[in-house]
Amino acid sequence: MFLMKDYAAILAGGDLRSIGAVDDVVKSVSNQRDFDHLFRLLKSADRKVVMRAADAIEKITQDRPSLLKKHKAALLHLLNSNNHIELKWHLAQLMPRLQLSDTAFQKVWNELKSWAADPAASKIVRVNAFQSLHDMIRGNQQLQKEFTQLIRSIEREGIPSLNARIRKLSIVQYEKK
Repeated sequence: MFLMKDYAAILAGGDLRSIGAVDDVVKSVSNQRDFDHLFRLLKSADRKVVMRAADAIEKITQDRPSLLKKHKAALLHLLNSNNHIELKWHLAQLMPRLQLSDTAFQKVWNELKSWAADPAASKIVRVNAFQSLHDMIRGNQQLQKEFTQLIRSIEREGIPSLNARIRKLSIVQYEKK
């Protein structure tokens, strides 16, 4: 097991485009305590550490979303207050894993929708926000209508990565009429 200071040292350094030793950290997180230590790194002053910690958190919670439960308020705060592109793309991926009240759900939905619709935003942030919106629909007819409108708007932009995600999702019910 790594200590919190070790997680920071392991995730620091190198190039911002590299995931560094994220996979080693993912393998080392075996319980809530380890996860909590890793989660604290999202407040690091080192952008590389934040990005890699967020990547590790995203990977860990694919199979263990319950680890996020006690960090829901912090994640919602980060969603609304963070401008680091690398953290935003991971935050988008984490949102569908949270158990949210109706009010919080609507706030998350609106924030992710604004990220996905923003032509000036990073393409990775937009793709991940779009994917998360898809994952959040849960059969809600009103959200499906909003999502359909978003799809149509995004398709008109002609951005290959976003259009590829639309195709990948195989969204038959959202096809143009």
